[in-house]
Amino acid sequence: MKPIAHTMALLGAILLLPIVVYAEGDTWIDRLDFSGDLRLRYEEIRKETEATASRARYRARFGMSTHFSDNVEFVVGIASGAYNPVSRNVTIDGELLNEGIGIDLLYVDWTPVEGMHVYVGKMKNPLFRAGNIPLVWDGDWNPKGIALNYSKGWFFGTLGSFLVEDRSSSSDSILLAGQVGAKFNFGENSTLTAGVGYFGYSNTIGNKPFYHDDPKGNTVDLLGNYVYEYKDTELFAQFDTKIGDLPFSLFAQSARNNEVVEQDFGIAYGARLGSAKDKGQWELVWGYQDIEADSVIGTFNNSDFGGGGTDATGHIFVVRYVISENIDVGGTLFINTTNPFSLPEEDYERLQLDAVFNFE
Repeated sequence: MKPIAHTMALLGAILLLPIVVYAEGDTWIDRLDFSGDLRLRYEEIRKETEATASRARYRARFGMSTHFSDNVEFVVGIASGAYNPVSRNVTIDGELLNEGIGIDLLYVDWTPVEGMHVYVGKMKNPLFRAGNIPLVWDGDWNPKGIALNYSKGWFFGTLGSFLVEDRSSSSDSILLAGQVGAKFNFGENSTLTAGVGYFGYSNTIGNKPFYHDDPKGNTVDLLGNYVYEYKDTELFAQFDTKIGDLPFSLFAQSARNNEVVEQDFGIAYGARLGSAKDKGQWELVWGYQDIEADSVIGTFNNSDFGGGGTDATGHIFVVRYVISENIDVGGTLFINTTNPFSLPEEDYERLQLDAVFNFE
């Protein structure tokens, strides 16, 4: 029997797709909205024991959404490289035409009551990420399953059940995740968002790592199978205010795997100044992460920090500037140390220069 998350996703799509009338005289086709973007990237990677590598890459995404009724929205999106759970980037080389386009998003957003959203399908990550820092989840990770999000006043909470690995009827891996938090206002320009969370994977011990059997820093046995379970508690906080007319944020997140006794802790924190949303705006971001080897599953956190995965520490620097309504440019620099636990320890640097063209 398929997992609950997988079954509910299929049932939701089957039951809700036939709904085609939005209101009298107004069909779902009239409510279509389109969006998309193309990111061109130049990237250099420097490892202590290897020659500098450089490459050109792109990421292309296209999406469509419509309201089937007042409280039911359907969203679908396709993207380059969508078979990788945490990256939509494709390297521009002689194999360019063979790169696949896959389903990036395919979900229903149902609002049964005010403040509540029920997501079914392959959805945008419904979990709160303080400062969007990728300690646990990469920004491109779109889980498959069912999630419930509720917010009212200062309170918010999320519950989710997601299919991670469909192995067999007896050993599928499911991710159960939940968060509760609060958002408080301080004066006219300042807010504090803070909370706690839990996320746990089933059936990891004795099974191959998720996605291409790559442990991404996690501990595996001689056969390449996971040695530990991964069931984490997290704490997160984000303080938003203004410095003059500029938005300013401080953020932090920690995660501890309760199933191991060493290499069990990850922490990230940083700051953001500015907001690159409209023409002429800019933003600067600094973040620091220390991700011990078995603190989180390495498959789903940032695909660039330390080369991707866990067992890495270091800094992230980001700058972005909006040239026009549809074009922004920026750069990201990773200055990291990899393998402090598994050894040999190695310096790792990664520079990314981006130009993004988008439409809505």
